[in-house]
Amino acid sequence: MASQSGRRRVARGEIERLPSGSLRVRVYAGIDPTTRKRRYLLETVPAGDNAERDAEAARVRLLREVDRQRKQQLPPTPAEASPAAVRQRGRRRGELTVAAVARLAGVSAPTVSKVLNGRPGVALDTQRRVEAALREHGYRRPGNLVQAAHLEVVFYGMQSSMAINVLHGVELVAGAHSLAVSFTDALHQASLGRAWARELLARRPIAVIAVHLGFTPEQHALLATSGIPLVALDPNGEPEHPIPSVGATNWSGGIAATRHLLGLGHRRIAVLSGPADRLCARARLEGARAAMSAAGIPLDEGLVRVGQWFAFEDGLSYGRELLRLPDRPTAVFCGNDLQALGVYEAVRQAGRRIPEDLSVVGFDDITYSRWCGPPMTTVRQPLVEMGAAAAELALDLAAGRTPAQTRVELATTLVVRDSTAAPLR
Repeated sequence: MASQSGRRRVARGEIERLPSGSLRVRVYAGIDPTTRKRRYLLETVPAGDNAERDAEAARVRLLREVDRQRKQQLPPTPAEASPAAVRQRGRRRGELTVAAVARLAGVSAPTVSKVLNGRPGVALDTQRRVEAALREHGYRRPGNLVQAAHLEVVFYGMQSSMAINVLHGVELVAGAHSLAVSFTDALHQASLGRAWARELLARRPIAVIAVHLGFTPEQHALLATSGIPLVALDPNGEPEHPIPSVGATNWSGGIAATRHLLGLGHRRIAVLSGPADRLCARARLEGARAAMSAAGIPLDEGLVRVGQWFAFEDGLSYGRELLRLPDRPTAVFCGNDLQALGVYEAVRQAGRRIPEDLSVVGFDDITYSRWCGPPMTTVRQPLVEMGAAAAELALDLAAGRTPAQTRVELATTLVVRDSTAAPLR
């Protein structure tokens, strides 16, 4: 029977005639687990001679969809929940489904969907159980999901102008493909007790570029499960998983810097390294060690200092320490320009001069290295080009293409300025 509003109730669902003559079909689909409100499936049928028939067909189709959704949320029997049974169904359909993962984890399909999309409302223990099921059984999201038109760049601390240069390189490539670029500071997220990988799921970038960052197996699996490709730019260490990465020739840069100092006549050369867990820091130190060994002058391990960070404070404290040695070095090769600037300040406080009393070489060639006094000799990393190369890799992965190279290393260049000269003694 039709109401005055033109709405006709049927056995299950209702069909309403709109002012345009179209028919809107509405079927009750239960209570939304998040909002606790009634949920409906809707479909509009255009006006025409067959509108009534098409509306009835739409109602039947929507009812079937509701029944299917309800069956997915039913508690599984032991046989249905076994990994072997779920894997068999996944093989038959070609992929593991959300419903199958839900049965394995002992939760509802909407709960799995929340975890996959980074939405709130899931207890931490439940979230971890779902993530474990996704990871252990190799779930991958379908490739036809709509993702946001942007690349996400994740930094571990926004270090001076380096982050700007990397973002500029990423934007050059992303902009050419009409994509936006956004960024996340994982160090800041961790200080707030938030997980950067989980938060990315809600934003659905087409790919992620992680800069100066290590990954746990859980973080990598979480992004892979959700179909978000990951590229590492200058990773902390050798990735445990086959993650495409971009870096610079750090070892060759260490060799070039040390050879430059050796060529000026320096023999007591100190090396101020970055953190021991950073792959690039180890490579720069080993490059210096190799250059000195090749020259027949083994590196004096008593002149090696390992910083906690690539920080100004490391250069300041270790610079003071080196300058107080009875037989102090005549030159120092620093792990990066910020450490070198710290050494500059230690030299100033000691009443000494650069390069007359101490030659200093940095690494990176950040903008400040040209502005300090004297301008700094350093090893240039092509940061803009590295950002662009990482973006190209990310877009290849997002498009389902296999990159020609999964490890890209761009050349470093020694830039000689006024902070190095022949030793006076």
